[in-house]
Amino acid sequence: MFEATQDVLIALWHQDFNALLAPESAILIYVLVTFFIALESSFLPAAPLPCDSVVVLVGTLSAVGVLNPVTAFSLLIIAAAVGSWLAYLQGRWLNKLPIVKGWLAKVPESNMRMVDNLLCRHGLVALFSARFIPCVRSLVPMVMGMRVQETPRFHYFSWLSATLWVGLLAGVGFLLPSLPEPISRFTTMALMAAPIITLCAAIFTFLTWRARHAIRGFKQAMKKN
Repeated sequence: MFEATQDVLIALWHQDFNALLAPESAILIYVLVTFFIALESSFLPAAPLPCDSVVVLVGTLSAVGVLNPVTAFSLLIIAAAVGSWLAYLQGRWLNKLPIVKGWLAKVPESNMRMVDNLLCRHGLVALFSARFIPCVRSLVPMVMGMRVQETPRFHYFSWLSATLWVGLLAGVGFLLPSLPEPISRFTTMALMAAPIITLCAAIFTFLTWRARHAIRGFKQAMKKN
């Protein structure tokens, strides 16, 4: 049992499609994939796990009959939503720590109000976008746990964004076997590169925002002088 689990785990990590085609591996794939997605969605140190490509792989395995698509897709959605909920609870817990309260107290009130407005008005977009960025996937629900006090609203954002994320990635994986080989290969490469591109775009956007904020503060200071 241990050796079989190890083999499936290594195959998932290396995206070895042929090694996962054995029907007897289905139960282990269900368990490990669910664990992967829940862990990576809830804890920041688990960001290196290749969850985006695993979701696509699950869609492909469902298309060729190794997995049941209804069972596989449902488990992925539950794992992603529950993982976000665990990250949200971490944010609620961190918000009670004196050291975290001290950090937040140093942030200007206008900035905190802006963060609150963005999370409340665009929570679904924030959570959905974050699911495509490994390092941010667990960070955004954690921040929402610190700032968003409406738990039912968070659950709505979490489950809907998880459904959209799984539906998109696993749906593409489900269609890959029916596509011509060149298109299938190109689509797979694009999906593998998407998290890196999204992360770079997020970092660039953040740096641009910080630069504009610094320039605006410098101009205001110059006017006062």
